[in-house]
Amino acid sequence: MVTTDPTTRTFDGFTLGSATAAYQIEGGAAEGGRTPSIWDTYSHTPGLTEFGHTGDVAADHYHRWPQDVEHIAALGLDAYRLSISWSRVQPGGRGPLNPEGVQFYVDLLDALNAAGIDPVVTLYHWDLPQELEDDGGWPARATAEAFADYARAMATELGDRVHTWTTLNEPWCSSYLGYASGVHAPGRTEPAAALAAVHHLNLAHGLAVAAIREVLPAARVSVTLNFHAMRAADPTSSADLDAVDQIDALANGAFTGPMLEGAYPARLLTDTAAITDWSFVREGDLALIHQPLTVLGVNYYATTMVRYSPVGDTSSDNSGHRESASTPWIGADRVAFVTEPGPYTAMGWNIAPEALTELLLDLSRRYPDLPTMVTENGAAFDDEVSADGRVHDDRRVAYLHDHVAAVAAARAAGADVRGYFAWSLLDNFEWAWGYERRFGIIRVDYETQERTWKDSAHWFRRLTTARELPGVTEVEPA
Repeated sequence: MVTTDPTTRTFDGFTLGSATAAYQIEGGAAEGGRTPSIWDTYSHTPGLTEFGHTGDVAADHYHRWPQDVEHIAALGLDAYRLSISWSRVQPGGRGPLNPEGVQFYVDLLDALNAAGIDPVVTLYHWDLPQELEDDGGWPARATAEAFADYARAMATELGDRVHTWTTLNEPWCSSYLGYASGVHAPGRTEPAAALAAVHHLNLAHGLAVAAIREVLPAARVSVTLNFHAMRAADPTSSADLDAVDQIDALANGAFTGPMLEGAYPARLLTDTAAITDWSFVREGDLALIHQPLTVLGVNYYATTMVRYSPVGDTSSDNSGHRESASTPWIGADRVAFVTEPGPYTAMGWNIAPEALTELLLDLSRRYPDLPTMVTENGAAFDDEVSADGRVHDDRRVAYLHDHVAAVAAARAAGADVRGYFAWSLLDNFEWAWGYERRFGIIRVDYETQERTWKDSAHWFRRLTTARELPGVTEVEPA
């Protein structure tokens, strides 16, 4: 458990929110002019998701959003992070917008603003229109150019309804899990294509930031990265520390380098030289990618421990995602991933809140002029409805308590952290794991779509109301 001086646990002037993603909650997959995304195709392909689950209905947010906004308001959230389904607002990813799809988001954003809730809008949370994938997907430069057009269109249509724009969510997953290991859509296992996807996602980010600011010069713009908090199996081993450097460049530097520093890490280029010559990086691309940001979104769930393996060991990538014969760790055939001691969440991820403090402080030191915001942090557990009708998710309450305390500790030590968003508002479609992993602070009964506040929701409500860290037992309805 993280402990800090109680005086550091006040959250006045600090954004407290929760987050979701379009494909994970909306449903309405074939309604309102929406066309298929890569996740529709992937989830409908037999054998790729747990029990063949799809996001066709999900949490039915497409029909139940007014009720969900009421829950958001009742939780006392300052902000709500959502994503836009590109296929809903621009079927096919190019050409005319779909007025019905755009209106869905206009109505949702208007309701949030009317309730005093700041909308944080992510333009891309993994659901690429299938037509763009058919034309090459993220390994193709044209996809980045289409994304810029889409970003410009959304800035024009949604305007100042959006408090903060986020270009991409976790491009590590989009590129490496989608195109290298194949455990995420579109399910390709092509290492060179995955590295091309890395670059074109970076390019899409930079082009989108510029496009948004063409329309809205004063826009608050961010990107959300899932940082791998690296640990060496043996901190005294130079070989293990070198393994840390290799994975850090591949997982973190591949995005922070071009986005925040204007260059790819030399280590990344060297380690992947046998796979690609990076000729898809054109002159001027890095300047386009390196755009000033208002805030940096930080997603954190667990740590990553590695060791050097002279014979290679890819028996498990220890990513918490479904296993694959192909690895997301391109070029790292002499790195083994080590399972750390528990406790663990239902995803198999270790619980290490102190690493969040370390990560935020490290980012603050590296980028002192760029505030951060924890845009996702949460835990899946095997929740059960008790005889009293409540969900007593004490492990999730403890997880949230300790990680919010970890953020407070980072702030007390000087990190400029502006907010914390709990993942997730609702139980939802957890990608390749289907509906078998529940992250929500609000339970969704997938048969009836009934929403039930878990103890973690009541705890979070006390946090937003008191603006001080509640104890782990403070879970009774306020």
